[in-house]
Amino acid sequence: MHPGLLAAKFPDKPAYIMSDSGHTVSYKMLDETSNQGAQLFRQLGLVRGDHIAILLENHDRFLQICLAALRAGLYFTAISYRLQESEVEYIVNDCQAKVFITSIDRQSVVEKLAGKMPNIVQSYMLDGLIPGFESWEDATDKMPVRKIEDESTGASMLYSSGTTGRPKGILKPLAEGEFGADDGRPNLFTTLYGASENSTYLSPAPLYHAAPLGFTLGFLLDGSTCIIMPHFDPEAALAAIEKFNVSHSQWVPTMFIRMLKLEPEARLKYDISSLECAIHAAAPCPVQVKQEMIDWWGPVINEYYAGTEGNGFVAINSEQWLAHPGSVGRALTAALHIVDDAGDDLPAGEIGTIYFEGGGEFEYYNDKEKTADSRHAKGWTTLGDVGYVDDEGYLFLTDRKSYMIISGGVNIYPQEAENILVSHPKVMDVAVFGVPNADFGEAVKAVVEPKNWADVGPELEAELIEYCRSKIAHIKCPRSVDFEQELPRHPTGKLYKRLLKDKYWQGHDKQIG
Repeated sequence: MHPGLLAAKFPDKPAYIMSDSGHTVSYKMLDETSNQGAQLFRQLGLVRGDHIAILLENHDRFLQICLAALRAGLYFTAISYRLQESEVEYIVNDCQAKVFITSIDRQSVVEKLAGKMPNIVQSYMLDGLIPGFESWEDATDKMPVRKIEDESTGASMLYSSGTTGRPKGILKPLAEGEFGADDGRPNLFTTLYGASENSTYLSPAPLYHAAPLGFTLGFLLDGSTCIIMPHFDPEAALAAIEKFNVSHSQWVPTMFIRMLKLEPEARLKYDISSLECAIHAAAPCPVQVKQEMIDWWGPVINEYYAGTEGNGFVAINSEQWLAHPGSVGRALTAALHIVDDAGDDLPAGEIGTIYFEGGGEFEYYNDKEKTADSRHAKGWTTLGDVGYVDDEGYLFLTDRKSYMIISGGVNIYPQEAENILVSHPKVMDVAVFGVPNADFGEAVKAVVEPKNWADVGPELEAELIEYCRSKIAHIKCPRSVDFEQELPRHPTGKLYKRLLKDKYWQGHDKQIG
């Protein structure tokens, strides 16, 4: 629904609430402030198809800025607030942003960018000022609250998280027609997940990431009230479900694991009975973890497999998953193909690269080679993941192709060992990957973040190796285990495995995936 219609229907209803401060933005305020942002973009000379960049924590104005860009027909690139100067500089310049918006919270990073962003027409800052920036609050307050005359539909152009290399901007064509007009496509938020104006949606993840941002905006434009957490904390998330009577939410498997590993008195003291739908994605969920979540929360768990690229959508609910444990579901918006290295279709049960046929269009911005690598000869597209389908068409993910270990000529997908090890009661997080080995080319290595550092030692290493070997073939299990205080995991659940692998491959010829 158009935000102007929502404002007319629910002027005083909370569009979103910041869970920590209780700061509330009504639908009337959201409509007016996003109009003012769109007016400012036009005053600066930005036209449909131009780009802006946003570097913000989960700020109470984040969604207002995104909606302003959407209404002005702009591409907006939300950048991880965890990135450092050179990484931010690369993305701002690569996306050719004309406006850069940040906050005083990011001062230590952005103050070093002066003179390094040649395409920027104007830089803005929230909550304070430093040289080279103007106040976003002051600039937008001067703008009229009416909508711009040439509203059209913009889009996000987000960058991959860079877990396997330098981030890629994912460009999708802008929708035609007026902003807020019905485009005839099914609304997945309502048809799959039952979103409505009566829903309360909890977002415990960083808004700069595709799924939290897309779902939050989707629920907002369906008239729901959204609860925005500043950052994920397992007990605080459970408390928010109880406090705000949350009906819908979105998670990643790492969050499930963190909540399940809370002490029972903390984990079970909150009333979560209001939950109607808990959605998860972004990374494969270990079967045992998913089963424990369904046992705890009931059959409200919904999973999907998709990417920022928007080239396909696979989904599964709790009942379907219980009948097909480990599956991420069946394709809804594009046909699935599992293909071998020659590009030929494989039969059910055989592992290959996952392609979508007939899904949304996309390209990797300023990178024709990466775009070409994602295409099949028949025009199908891939996210680079590997898996298989069963006889009923349910998709099972194996791993990312770039994570595959080749040991003694045998292909090993580390996700299987990771799923087992993370279920061990002394393990908080784990990464499995290949390291150099003179005899086999690669050997399987595990790096573990223990639940308690006091447990670390040769005894725990041996215990974990034996635990893994008791469940799957020995060749798939780590030959050695190292320990880290904390693994480099993205807040969205993706693991920066490359950062771990690099330390073991220095001085070797193999290119790190």
